[in-house]
Formats: sequence, structure tokens, C-alpha cells
Amino acid sequence: MFSRLRPAPLYLALLSALTASTSQAADLSWVNPAVAAVNAQVISLRHTLHQNPEMGNQEFKTAALVAEQLKSMGLQVRTQVGKTGVVGVLKGGLPGPVMALRADMDALPVKEMTGLPYASTATGVRLGKTVPVMHACGHDTHTAMLLGAAKVLSEHRDQVAGTVVFLFQPAEEGAADVDEFASDTLIGAQAMIRDGALDSPKVEAIFGVHVMAGYPTGHLYYKAGTVLNSSDGFRIIVKGQQTHGSAPWSGVDPVVASAGIINGLQTLVSRRADLTQGMGVISVGTINAGSAANIIPETVEMTGTIRSNSAAVRDTLLKKMPPLVQGIASAYETEAHLLLVNHAPVTSNDPLLTAAMVPALELAAPGKVQLLPASLSPSEDFSYYAEKVPGLFVFLGATPEGQDMSKAANNHSPYFTADDATLATGVKAHVQFVMNYPGRVQGS
Repeated sequence: MFSRLRPAPLYLALLSALTASTSQAADLSWVNPAVAAVNAQVISLRHTLHQNPEMGNQEFKTAALVAEQLKSMGLQVRTQVGKTGVVGVLKGGLPGPVMALRADMDALPVKEMTGLPYASTATGVRLGKTVPVMHACGHDTHTAMLLGAAKVLSEHRDQVAGTVVFLFQPAEEGAADVDEFASDTLIGAQAMIRDGALDSPKVEAIFGVHVMAGYPTGHLYYKAGTVLNSSDGFRIIVKGQQTHGSAPWSGVDPVVASAGIINGLQTLVSRRADLTQGMGVISVGTINAGSAANIIPETVEMTGTIRSNSAAVRDTLLKKMPPLVQGIASAYETEAHLLLVNHAPVTSNDPLLTAAMVPALELAAPGKVQLLPASLSPSEDFSYYAEKVPGLFVFLGATPEGQDMSKAANNHSPYFTADDATLATGVKAHVQFVMNYPGRVQGS
């Protein structure tokens, strides 16, 4: 797919890079000392961000901090991109390509239980309801690491070939001010793209780093092609006829119909999808109905998620779900209203770009770079950027090596933690992406 979109010079540069050895990568002597010099500041920024989390489209203080930091480095800065996003542009001292580095800034409606000295006690308003807020997926580390990389690169801009675009994105986890089932408002990466994040200047390739609990600190993980699942949400409202629980024949039971629909949804994966092309999962997460044990309610509402690592399987599930839901509802003499919301396509790393950047990963984490054997189950709206330009999304371990990885609290857990010691590797990865990108001027 990307070969039709990739500019010819980049395509040739990537092919050329595949023939280069790791020793030819730009292992510039200033990188490690420069990263070490900003490490304390990066950790401090991370703690500040962690203590003051903000949910999607509400990252006002976070965005202000980011913009202030970027301006102090002498970067061109645009704010309110994709609502609360920030874009910083660094023009290097040498001619070269335009590369983008992306970090997400938003937190989750989760009550923190880590007990960290910088733990969040913040609350926010999500769809009119006050909720606890926590950086339970490491976006505080992403923002701090990218600010650290911006500082390092800005201090050595005379050695940077080309232009670096720093994307600080809101609402990767969804927007706290938008009901996904009641609005078609673009959020997150889509809103950033709509507002020209990849166009001014025109980005040639994009990179992202995501911390992961249960993987050792300072280790980097990558995979060409599919690396994360797609994500789609659904809401089904089943309408029957309310009646007394002692006489179900005098009404129409939407609860029983809903049970049939839930069971039927599982057959979309097991019987309708071509599983030789990939996997699929349909999960119902909420069911709400009724107010009394002896009354059959008029309506049942359920919501859930659809995930797949295959565009073809995803397409099948999305196309086959509506007639299945309607058919089962009709069989029970109920009415069903289904709403599907597309969150993110499959995240796919450009194969040529991935192969060309392995030396950069090795420089960021010598001896600690590993190829993932299979794609991972979460989803990421980084996928929208990677549909527009060649992209590479890698993972950074965030659990101290001495701990039992199997017992680490997963991302999105109220006990999730990310080791401060891993931040330097993340900063280095961003810097090495820029300094080893194949489109750089040779010998610079």
C-alpha cells in the first residue's frame, strides 16, 4: 500500500539503507552525553506531568507546558492543533528531509493506586461526570521523552540534516468532551492530520515510541508490518415491550434477545471471518437494563469493542455485524439499533523503513533490541499517520529488569508504573531516528 504513496527519493534511500551495515549508522559521539545531560530534566518533567494528568481534549496545562518548553528551545510552535495539540518545528543546519516524531499527551479516567510520591490525585470531567484521572498508559513519559529529544536536537541543530516536526497529540485514548456514539467529531491523530500536522512542512516519515509494562527497562521492541490491532466500538440498543416478570408472554423480552445477540456476535469471528488472514475479537463490555428484578424492561443497551490485526478480517466483522444483529433481534420480535464507531485501523510499520532503522534502534539500546514474534493486541491511532506517510512505531520496556515481568501491572491498570530509568533510552531512540534516517545528507 505504501509503495504507491512513497516519494521516489525516499524509496530509493530506504533501499540503499538496507545494504548498509550497522557500523555505518551515524553513531555521533555527542548523542549519549547530550541525553545524559538532559536526563534529570526529563525525569522532572515526567513527574510534573504525572502529577497533573489531563484527559483527551482537556490537555490545556500540558499543552501550555509543552509549548513553553519548545519555544525556549527556539523552535517554531503552533498550538491548538487538533484542539489541544502542539506542533514544534526544528530546522536543522544541513539540508535534508522532513521527519516527524510523535508523542501523545492525554491521561485516562483511572484512580491511581501506585503509591508513588508523585502519584496523581487529580480529577476531571468526562461527559459531565467528575472522574479520577491518571497517566495509566505512560503518555507522561512519551511527552517528557519527546521534549528531551527536542532539547538535545535543538542544541545540536547544526548537525541535523533536514527538518524535525515534533507532534504532541491530544486524545489518543479518546476525548473526554465528545460522546463517541453521539458525534462524528474528529479527535486525536485524525484531528491533528485535519489541521495540517503532516503538511506544514510536508512530512516524509514519522516515528513513535510507546512504553510497555512487563517488558524490561531500556529494551526496545519492533516489528515490520502489522504491529497493533485495529479498534472499533459499537453500541446496540435492543427494544422490546415492558411487562411483569411473572408473565413474559404478555410483553417482548429484550434481555433474552440481547443474550442471543451477544452469543451470535461470537460466530462472526468463528464462522464468518477468514481466520487464515488474521485474528479478530468482539467483546461486549457493558450491559445496562432494567430497574427491578421482577420487571422485564423495555430496552437493553450494550457497548463493546472490535479488534483485529487484519484489515480484511476487520472489514468482514464490520460488514457482517449489522445484518446479524438485526436478524437475531427480529427473531425475538424485538428491534435493534446498532451504531459502529471506527477508532483506529491496524497499525502497520512500513517494512523498508523498519529494516532501515534497525541500526538506529541498536544505537539507542545496544544489545537490547528485539524483534517481536507477533503483533500486539492493543490499538493506537498512530495508525492514521502511518496511512499517510511511512511510519515506524516501536515499544520501550518500562519495568525494572530485576522484577518478575509477568507480575507487572499492565498499561491502563491503576497500579501501572513506568521506570524513570527507561526514559533516557526513549530520548536516544528519538534522536537516533533523526540522525540515522536514510534521507539524511551522506557524511553529515
